[in-house]
Amino acid sequence: MKTLTTTEELKAYCDRAKRFSYVTVDTEFLRERTYYAKLCLIQLAMPSDEDDAAVLVDPIIGDEMSLEPLYDLFRDEAVVKVFHAARQDLEIFFVEGGVIPVPLFDTQVAAMVCNFGEQVGYETLVRKIAKASVDKTSRFTDWSRRPLTDAQKNYALADVTHLRDIYEYLSKRLDRTKRKPWVEEEMAILRDPGTYRVEPAEAWRRVRVRSNAPKFLAIVRELAEFRETHAQERNIPRNRIFKDDALLEIASTKPKSVKDLSKSRLLLREARKGDIADGIVAAVERGLNCKPDDMPKVPAARDKSSINAALADLLRVLLKAKAEEHGVAQKLIATAADLDDIAMGDRGLLALTGWRAEAFGKDALRLCAGELALSADGASVKLIEL
Repeated sequence: MKTLTTTEELKAYCDRAKRFSYVTVDTEFLRERTYYAKLCLIQLAMPSDEDDAAVLVDPIIGDEMSLEPLYDLFRDEAVVKVFHAARQDLEIFFVEGGVIPVPLFDTQVAAMVCNFGEQVGYETLVRKIAKASVDKTSRFTDWSRRPLTDAQKNYALADVTHLRDIYEYLSKRLDRTKRKPWVEEEMAILRDPGTYRVEPAEAWRRVRVRSNAPKFLAIVRELAEFRETHAQERNIPRNRIFKDDALLEIASTKPKSVKDLSKSRLLLREARKGDIADGIVAAVERGLNCKPDDMPKVPAARDKSSINAALADLLRVLLKAKAEEHGVAQKLIATAADLDDIAMGDRGLLALTGWRAEAFGKDALRLCAGELALSADGASVKLIEL
């Protein structure tokens, strides 16, 4: 197996790859000790029988290697870039090189459209489509340590070699069923740079709060923004600064000085001094001084008592029937919360647009409007026009 460690080697490989219609891609990375994922290995494979069609790209040994030849391949619209469960891989390349591969194909999404179930794993597709198995013993190893063992290298290469068979099978199946546009709609989300940008000012929305008091939320917002910015600038996990429970405690106690932080039960010792302590106190002060018009607002919770429970149950039956009819994973079409919202009259949902509207949404709205009824027809569900 060949490992590329120089810019010249990578360029030669990527130039060859441009002669093919697609290339499969995967990465190995670590994220436990950093904010941004540390790229440890890239795996690439071309649809060729040549011995060096599949290679490893080692950015650790090749620490002076430029990845620009790979990014140039990613920008080549004549070559489809094939991933499995691509989001984290794409985030790495977006952060590292500011590039998102186009065209893009995610075999996990495609498999959900092709009746392989919810978020199907790579090993399952290898077994069912490639009729092979993957040795998973190296899955949780430290990919930053060198030298890599032969077992690690074989495991890593398997992530892109079998992916060729999986892509070709799913691509042909999508052509037969005319559902490539369905997958393309999902790829548009993965190609959107906004998918990978973390805005510190919006970080507070990920914090689970029990109070919607405006002043409290203003302090939560300022603390979460400080934590996110501090973590990004120093490339350390946000929880290494302070955890959510400490954030909520601080928002409640509103310390006005670094000395006040000593009374915290949940704040890490390292956060009670230095830059972090100063940042916490300043964030609390900004939250306390926030003008009413600038305070964050949480959308009012929907009154679940207004749900037409019977209609929501009918929508669940319809979704199950439509998912089975089309061979598409139910959760890819709509979630349980989506169905409740539809039953409550919400019409601005993803489940009611694009290919989802064709597969489910239009009939869901007709069911809500009393234009459609459901009936048992043996082991299946029958739709009746009213």
